[in-house]
Amino acid sequence: MSDCCTDLRPREAGDLDIIHISRGVGRRTLLKGMAGAAGLMALGDVGAVLGQDLKHIRLAFCSQLLCVVPYEATRAAGFFAEEGLDVELVYTRGGSAALQALNGGAVEYAATSFDAALNAFASGADIVRVATTGRLPLFALATSVEGAETITSVEDLAGRTLGVSALGNADHAFLMYLLQRAGVDLDSVEFATVGTNLYDALRLGQLDAGMVQEPALSLLQERGARVLVNGMDIEDANEYLGGPYEFMGVAVRREELEARRDEILRLGRALAKGLEYVQEAEPEELVEALPREIITGGDRELVAASLERYRASLYPVEVRLDLEAMQRVIDVQKAAGGRGGGVDLERIAYPDLFAS
Repeated sequence: MSDCCTDLRPREAGDLDIIHISRGVGRRTLLKGMAGAAGLMALGDVGAVLGQDLKHIRLAFCSQLLCVVPYEATRAAGFFAEEGLDVELVYTRGGSAALQALNGGAVEYAATSFDAALNAFASGADIVRVATTGRLPLFALATSVEGAETITSVEDLAGRTLGVSALGNADHAFLMYLLQRAGVDLDSVEFATVGTNLYDALRLGQLDAGMVQEPALSLLQERGARVLVNGMDIEDANEYLGGPYEFMGVAVRREELEARRDEILRLGRALAKGLEYVQEAEPEELVEALPREIITGGDRELVAASLERYRASLYPVEVRLDLEAMQRVIDVQKAAGGRGGGVDLERIAYPDLFAS
């Protein structure tokens, strides 16, 4: 099995494959977010927050749409600024690139799927996970439109052609785990690597089933495709995985952990407020905080509908690490033969920073 995070050579900032950078906070958005989310600041305090000497840090992350919501919401609502931070959100092409940037010193933090962090750690990146912002995988196993009537369960995928983003990625490991759990012989299926956009391949029947994200999942359902397992739904996660499954979260270089402790605490407090805001704000407000470049097809209403549907399942209510959820990822990686399955959880997780 190939590994999505094998190239861990140090990289300079200019070498990054950057899609977009978000930075700063608008005064109107700041006021609206703080008043609507928690009433954290009086109007007279806003000028002081915006005028203070903020510490600039860079946080690189993959560009999966639903992954970025807590970070952009936290920035737009002014919670980073409230903690004295000017956080530059650097969108890279995938979690591997974000972790390469962290490992090479181009950024101070990286936010990626835990699968990606495990693979990077196993490949030599001395990083440690300090906070969580996502508790479920952001993909679902869906049939093609034409296969919806004949494929009604995971067991029916024996002998089929199945789509994943790439061999060794989180969706591939999760799919292999589901197949093994259902007793499907892995040698009987063919995995097709077609990147993150499986929508057309499933719509046209070029694949029998595949791991899809939003908004592709909703679009396929509208056309009649069947959802076999929805990793974005906490009920399915409980049934198929036994509970939450650590996904998006923040990592830092281990050698800088103690020196950055206060900064990490401030970053975590800001993200905790952002997670609360994500649950309380109108979905349309959250979509307004997102860069237009990452919204597939520009369908902002569809993104808002996805947030309304999934946010209670996807996003935790606190940033403290859930060790059981993290161990489930390691177990899935191990079952799928992934390199991350050999990582000792105690070596990569730092769960006590945000102990209540």
